[in-house]
Amino acid sequence: MKSNGGLLTGGASFVGRRRELAMARKALIHGRLLTLTGAGGVGKTRLALQIVEHVKGAYRDGVGVVELGTLETGELLEPAVASALGLRDTGPDPMNVLVDRMSGKRMLLVLDNCEHLRAICARFVDRLLRVAPRLRILVTSRQTLGVYGEQVLTVRPLAVPDPGRPLGEIARHDSVRLLEDRMADVLPGFSLAADNACRVARLAQRLEGVPLAIELAVARLRTMPLDQLIRELDKPIDVLEADTCATLPRHHSVRATTEWSFGLCSAAEQRLWARLSMFPAGADLDTAESVCSGDGIDAGDVLDLLAGLVDKSVLCCERRESGLRYRMLESLRAYGCERLTPSEKDRLRERYVDHHRRLVEDSQIDRMVPDQLERYRRLQVELPNVRVALEACLSTPELTRVGLDTASALWCYWLLAGSLIEGRYWLERGLHLVREPGRIRATALWVDSMLALRQGDLVMALPRLGECLDLARRPGNEAVLPYAIRTAGVAAFSSGDHERGLSLLQESLALHRAGENLDGVMLNLYYASAYGSVGHPERAAEFGEELLTLCEKHHARVSRAYAQLALGVARWNLGDCRRAEALVTSAALFAGEVNDRWCLTQCLEVLAWIAGAREEHGRAAGLMGAAHALWQAMGASPERLWYHAAWHEQCRERARRALGGRAFATAFRQGARLGQDRAVTYAVAG
Repeated sequence: MKSNGGLLTGGASFVGRRRELAMARKALIHGRLLTLTGAGGVGKTRLALQIVEHVKGAYRDGVGVVELGTLETGELLEPAVASALGLRDTGPDPMNVLVDRMSGKRMLLVLDNCEHLRAICARFVDRLLRVAPRLRILVTSRQTLGVYGEQVLTVRPLAVPDPGRPLGEIARHDSVRLLEDRMADVLPGFSLAADNACRVARLAQRLEGVPLAIELAVARLRTMPLDQLIRELDKPIDVLEADTCATLPRHHSVRATTEWSFGLCSAAEQRLWARLSMFPAGADLDTAESVCSGDGIDAGDVLDLLAGLVDKSVLCCERRESGLRYRMLESLRAYGCERLTPSEKDRLRERYVDHHRRLVEDSQIDRMVPDQLERYRRLQVELPNVRVALEACLSTPELTRVGLDTASALWCYWLLAGSLIEGRYWLERGLHLVREPGRIRATALWVDSMLALRQGDLVMALPRLGECLDLARRPGNEAVLPYAIRTAGVAAFSSGDHERGLSLLQESLALHRAGENLDGVMLNLYYASAYGSVGHPERAAEFGEELLTLCEKHHARVSRAYAQLALGVARWNLGDCRRAEALVTSAALFAGEVNDRWCLTQCLEVLAWIAGAREEHGRAAGLMGAAHALWQAMGASPERLWYHAAWHEQCRERARRALGGRAFATAFRQGARLGQDRAVTYAVAG
């Protein structure tokens, strides 16, 4: 489940909206689709998240919050929702997986910022509601979806008082309460009193009770007194035409306040605001310096400019493990984009694409390096920004090769994240545009084929692989050949020919060794150990031992977990239950810690087999149930993996015979209900 991290106010307290909260709770009881509409900046997202806090206890199967504001294309809607709900390896049709997953669930799905994908979201929501009778959906959008049964709650600006009314009456208005709360943050010790109530009410009235306008205006109290702030706001200002999607005239208040706030920024701050609008996922200091400096912004001044925009509530500052990150609300980002001239956009795009190309290259996970996990997490954070770079490349003829190369370099991320649909989306677009039979196309072909194989899509994988093998044997493309042969080996296993599969993997491994390509050796050892463990367990165990030694020597923690899993499966096939259990238990602990569901699910499967071998059939059934819940969540199954299928079936049948059908079903259901964290605890308890 994904929470919204792009709020302007970050962890600021929520003020007011009791009426809307009550109406929303009632609407979700009596109906199944509720859309919160209103102008940008009126507080739809904050209200939606507050609604979630109030109603989440009513949804046995949880709440999923999906931020769509950073999604540039509707073709990625279904995989984005699946990913946010923890569904990985969804196959070629994520919608079917979503339907299967949610058809019997009592859960709430929140789709935030849908207006730019309105028609696609409407079709998506309509289908889900038809097949999932217990599902409730909460949408935020500047426009309604127009779906049958949709209930609409218009989120209006906060109520404003008459400045001439008594203190007690002024204090009861939500706009004043929000102002008082935010002013206390800026002016420690501030509270509403008889001597300032009239001015605060006047400020609320001038800002028309719009939360974003209040946030922006209050930030100015750091540098000017309240009376001056009111005078500044009272000055005439050019208000650009409001967004055509806006449904409320008071959207002009947000626009006017944004214009006013922009006008009070220095010229350099204005430039940085506009340039940072390119980043839907925000940026850290290094990125801002790299992409946004030059042409009026000195790199040495970027930190101070960022601090100035944070002080003005244009940016919010998020503290992460990797350091500080700066983001802005979608309304302010859209305004910033408007301030970029065409020539500035062209210059910025060039730096933006170059920066993210290098970021992807430097963050490749298929490397024998100690920071594999950090690389994966970095790409998770940067993905919305990388999408913008990929779109820019594939929409610009001279950059299509860069775009396809970048999409290919992300191949290991697409696999680990379970984002196979998205990976193939970018690859297929690039392959359609890049026809030259060189290294870039050849690499993209084996990557696309590998992702298709993971989806079980042999029909698409094999032709791509055939073309790749042909290109890889041409002069100039020799470096691609080991990867093409490795992918052919995985394809052979997927087609049921394990002898040919292992032979091809060994051929690829020999080529990587000859080229002293340690990263290629690492991946070949994994595939040879895992896929070869059934037909050739002794050889597979040798591959696994070598892989584990390499990973430990180079402190490659992500690869080490997969090495333990593959070697554990090989040792299991050799009858060495004790070593297999130790290896797989260690891998499960790490996978649970970093939320690698693909590795964890396989570990639970193997530990179930081991429990069954010890005649602990109740435990085996429970572990299979826990694994089943994760297989189902990812839209995958053990039957699709060569090295799992036979043992899975054997373990299940032995446990069913030993326990009886009813007891087996009970233990299986109990395991399925554990949830991921408790499943890890249960699995490693022994």
